[in-house]
Amino acid sequence: MLDNIIFYVASIAAVIFVLCPHEWGHAFVATKCGDGTPKAYGRLTLNPIKHLDPVGFICCALVGFGWAKPVPINPNNFRNYRRGLFLTAVAGVVVNYIVAFFVYLLFVLFVRFAFVQMATINLFLSYLADFLYYFLLNVYSFSLAVFVFNLLPLYPLDGFRVVESLTRQVNPVRRFLRNYGQMILIILIVESFICDVLVDFGIDWAGNCDILGYVMYFATHIIGYPIQAAWGWILAL
Repeated sequence: MLDNIIFYVASIAAVIFVLCPHEWGHAFVATKCGDGTPKAYGRLTLNPIKHLDPVGFICCALVGFGWAKPVPINPNNFRNYRRGLFLTAVAGVVVNYIVAFFVYLLFVLFVRFAFVQMATINLFLSYLADFLYYFLLNVYSFSLAVFVFNLLPLYPLDGFRVVESLTRQVNPVRRFLRNYGQMILIILIVESFICDVLVDFGIDWAGNCDILGYVMYFATHIIGYPIQAAWGWILAL
């Protein structure tokens, strides 16, 4: 029971650690591109209270996919409209990948040199070791999941903003993604949650139907591979 509590507390802390830098990245790059709107709304900060969206936070904590409050921007203020929109759109996921890169190193070092030692000293340090293990692992995996998830070209995700920056307003694909993207996104999240519940009840085949589950696998095993390979090579020197 206590192990489960530690896991969920670590997961919640990891969600906050992942989502807030993501939104700060949007705000920082938008400001650098000439738009003062994020700063005016108090979003040029790492303060979780300014960034967390209750529904998105709960979804991320439950199924590993979620969102924070979108950073308000005015693209008309950008010195270069298309470039500013594109850079602002990808800034959040770039920050997530950077976080995943360095947190993976901390996770490996912790497991190699501290986890076992802490777990064998006393009960308190054993629980703390479990918390740090789950926290670092979840920050890494959630960062990669948010990276991939937010690049899906569905409104209001960052991937749609990338499409928006590269296409004209009359583009039919862009209009479809703008009009129906949110509905598709909600369906995918609900479908993933239902599949997880069915698997918990012993219906194993439901896991094969989890579309966002495949996105998570792609994030951790494919997108995360360069990070693991890079640190594996560096630490082997």
